[in-house]
Amino acid sequence: MASTDYTLGLHELGESCFAYLQPDGGWGWSNAGLVVGDGESLLVDTLFDLDLTAAMLDVMSPVVGAAPIDTVVNTHANGDHCYGNGEVVRRRPDVEIVSSTATADEMVEVPPAMLAALNQAPGEVGELFRSFFGEFHFDGIELVTPTTTFDRHLDIQVGGRLVELIEVGPAHTAGDTIVHVPDARTVYTGDILFIGGMPIVWAGPLSNWVAACDLMLALGVDTVVPGHGPLTDTAGIVAVRDYLEFVDAEASARQAAGVDAFDAARDIGRLLGHDERFKDWGEFGRIAVNVETVYRTLDPDHSTPDVVEQFRRMAQLEHR
Repeated sequence: MASTDYTLGLHELGESCFAYLQPDGGWGWSNAGLVVGDGESLLVDTLFDLDLTAAMLDVMSPVVGAAPIDTVVNTHANGDHCYGNGEVVRRRPDVEIVSSTATADEMVEVPPAMLAALNQAPGEVGELFRSFFGEFHFDGIELVTPTTTFDRHLDIQVGGRLVELIEVGPAHTAGDTIVHVPDARTVYTGDILFIGGMPIVWAGPLSNWVAACDLMLALGVDTVVPGHGPLTDTAGIVAVRDYLEFVDAEASARQAAGVDAFDAARDIGRLLGHDERFKDWGEFGRIAVNVETVYRTLDPDHSTPDVVEQFRRMAQLEHR
């Protein structure tokens, strides 16, 4: 990797590939990527609001001056990877926005107005969501959805360079995509990788996510740009796979024993807190969502709490 500093801004990776990093990588502080070809560029993801995306595009402008951004890839439907689409379109009205079909379908389920309303809600609900997302500005964002969709695999030529889009979801969300740049031995993972923070498995099954990690390891990449956290290499992929396998096994055993899902999450959380591999990772409370996903995978009749309750439980565990 050409750059290893975990600082805000654009980092050159070599071979005309770049990463835009946003420490500390916690809730909403996502990364993006840029692949520059001959006369055109591809942007991997936008950011959580228009101001953040505008600042990123301003920083990128000297790099893309002779190679404008003609394509945006949204790796998945979470707003911190797509709510900024409108800012790109404002500057480049003919830009093509690409995602998997499942991502495009899921994107409309949580529009920016919904998060704006939750942040502004009175009482405990508003306080809860502001504790996660209070630093972001969702008012006035019009969701701009993909113009092109694909299933499983799509090859894109970016100024003479091959860029491979590989759908690996459902895993983190319904339609996760990784972006592979073979000539640079680089992969942009979206939220298939969180580095330094616990993954969150909204969709699952966890086995799909483990398979996605195995697929990335088989690509022969040197540089790995996660959806959140610092740049990594294959060691970061292995660490996330190990976490997912651990949680899947521990939650499955407790589900078979009839343990309540939240009790299981608290129990597994204690184990994680003493495991040298994971104890220093952030966003500890996500284990509550991950255990729910395992239970739901094993028993389709399992009733998962609504999203407000899930965030309430994560907040409770964060303050363990």
